[in-house]
Amino acid sequence: MLFSKIFIPTLREAPSEAEAVSHVLMLRAGYVRQLAAGLYIYLPLAWKVMGKINKIIREEMDAIGAQEISMPSLHPSEIWQKTGRWDDIGEEMFRLSDRGGRDMCLGMTHEEIITWLASMEIRSYRGLPQIWYQIQAKFRDEARPKSGVLRTREFIMKDSYSFDRDENGLEESYKKHAEAYHRIFSRCGLKFYQVESDPGMMGGATAHEFMAPSPAGEDTIILCKKCGYAANIEIAKSTPMSQPPQESWILEDIPTPGKRTVDEVSGFLKISPIFFIKSLVLIGKEGPFLALVRGDQELHEKKLQKIVGDFRPAQRDEVRNILGVEAGFIGPHNNKLRKIADISLKDGIYISGANKEGFHTKGIKPSVHFEAEWHDIHVAGEGDKCSKCSEEIALGKAIEIGNIFKLGTKYSKPLKAFYLDEKGREIPIIMGSYGIGPARIAAAAIEQNNDKDGIIWPSSIAPFDMEIIPLNMEDAEVSRITNQFYNELIKEGIDVLMDDRDERPGVKFKDADLIGIPCQVIIGGRSLKDGFVEIKSRKTKEVEKLSVDVAIKKIKEIGIQGR
Repeated sequence: MLFSKIFIPTLREAPSEAEAVSHVLMLRAGYVRQLAAGLYIYLPLAWKVMGKINKIIREEMDAIGAQEISMPSLHPSEIWQKTGRWDDIGEEMFRLSDRGGRDMCLGMTHEEIITWLASMEIRSYRGLPQIWYQIQAKFRDEARPKSGVLRTREFIMKDSYSFDRDENGLEESYKKHAEAYHRIFSRCGLKFYQVESDPGMMGGATAHEFMAPSPAGEDTIILCKKCGYAANIEIAKSTPMSQPPQESWILEDIPTPGKRTVDEVSGFLKISPIFFIKSLVLIGKEGPFLALVRGDQELHEKKLQKIVGDFRPAQRDEVRNILGVEAGFIGPHNNKLRKIADISLKDGIYISGANKEGFHTKGIKPSVHFEAEWHDIHVAGEGDKCSKCSEEIALGKAIEIGNIFKLGTKYSKPLKAFYLDEKGREIPIIMGSYGIGPARIAAAAIEQNNDKDGIIWPSSIAPFDMEIIPLNMEDAEVSRITNQFYNELIKEGIDVLMDDRDERPGVKFKDADLIGIPCQVIIGGRSLKDGFVEIKSRKTKEVEKLSVDVAIKKIKEIGIQGR
């Protein structure tokens, strides 16, 4: 492809609202343009990258026996109503009515539709197992779309679905997908982790996410370098640092006038927050209860929700009506509320609200001065130990690039996707769901591979295998060698971009570094007079000077390797 013929609208500066590195560089390098909040146009370079990512995805999905199909983006509401998600999902779903007044939605995922298809077509155990997949646009009405293509309202997704006779079959399908995902992300040149995760709105018993470490990531993951434990912080288990040794305190109420929060009381008493109990009054389906975490920790709401179901914080007037005291002076002792306490509080001696205005109690001992139900309900933090091997964990930001879910019968039962077994019994199909975001792969690749000059694409997903940069096409010898290289590479099926523009060398070099093609072939009049051309690595910036014959052979090898 000739640079003069392809649309690459590079910018010297990115719009001020662009924050993530991938967003800035995709705008500056002419890969995308924003139509509206969360809506992006993929320009030729970006679409070539997406094509290469999708090709890798298709190859690996086909290799595990998956079959590609295509499903509608527009869905009738009644299918979603049967699973309950029509009401559960809420405002994130795009909803509309057709001209007949029928409620419809734009698909944000396709579990309902694929299960409906299975219910109509799979009759017998002989038809199982099956894996069906598609690569298609999805729609999600994000409240705060940001970070370029990382969080959008319309996005491309590879979603696949497995159908099995039993849990053993699901385990095999799940394993196949996990292994395929490892190959996909490795082939795309990404650093990534497979981490335990919360199934969320997808439902089911087990889920894992594939996370690409990056400061632009919206997820936090914990990692143990010793045993390999990895999990999204939404479900991560950890052992907090122990309370340091201390002198025994007697049980006494101490005045803390106007001091309500842990930080305020800790500063007032000059005692570390690790010696405090944070008491939170919450309202659940069965009434009010206390959630207790250590003063240096935060309550993990999703962990608690799995224990008690839906809940909300009590309002100030509700706290006073329930306990007879203002929020900020509440403690776990001397009241009859149900108490759910973090396991880190089981041992030690603590300070908490005295359940009377203007006072806190010092010397509270769990299981002596209050009883509780003990659970892991804290957010894992720096300094915590791994729950499996006791090594210190590390926290990091990451971009979610894929996920896998064991759905079980969550969708097959309400949508009546049953099969007949060998004895003629009607059995619900066991399902799995598996997603990959191709645009997120592209953005993560940029986040992990860039420098001050621009993008550095992994060769497997770069828009072109190499770029030929002639420094002066008016020089007859430069023009001849450039065209020779270009034509020979095209014959070999190598994807090559030739910068044939009438621009200064500095402009060509800046654009080449910005758009990030991994191999640059530089052809100049002076170098040709000395009998060589230059091959430059975008990643290392190393330049190799080779004779024309050797150079053409070398770049053919590079191009073939990059396929």
